[in-house]
Amino acid sequence: MQHYNILFICTANASRSQMAEAIVNHFAKDKFTAYSAGSKATGVVNPLAIATLQHFGLATASLRSKSWNEFLSPNAPQMDFIFTLCDSAAGESCPTWPGLPMIAHWGVADPSLPYKEEDRRKAFHDAFVIIKHRIDLLTALPFEKLEHLALQHHIREIGGQASTSS
Repeated sequence: MQHYNILFICTANASRSQMAEAIVNHFAKDKFTAYSAGSKATGVVNPLAIATLQHFGLATASLRSKSWNEFLSPNAPQMDFIFTLCDSAAGESCPTWPGLPMIAHWGVADPSLPYKEEDRRKAFHDAFVIIKHRIDLLTALPFEKLEHLALQHHIREIGGQASTSS
């Protein structure tokens, strides 16, 4: 079975992308290795993202906020898939990634926006559930049977996008 690398991108790299990284590396580590980064990384992972992941029993010790530049260096792992999780990252001019990975937008609402803490906790829980569901759909795809264009179509559909050219 082939093993694939995934990079999840959010501009600030402060919550959603780390949640996706942790979910993949916990539930799909036999087929995927996930990473996260941002174009303007804050350097801090949101404590509610950490608390949400811990609530679901996922490891958080290795999570950190980092720039996507780390994944452009010659020593970085080559990505097979890149998923943007915030609308601002999807609208940014992204670098040309080595290896020409498949790219799709899996937009998830920013869970840190509600003002009341109980609303933020629910928003983080909801973001976790949405991301986990999309990762479950991704891992269920029959990669070995899909041609490149069909796979690109499926990964975009998971995020709710039209399947236009890449």
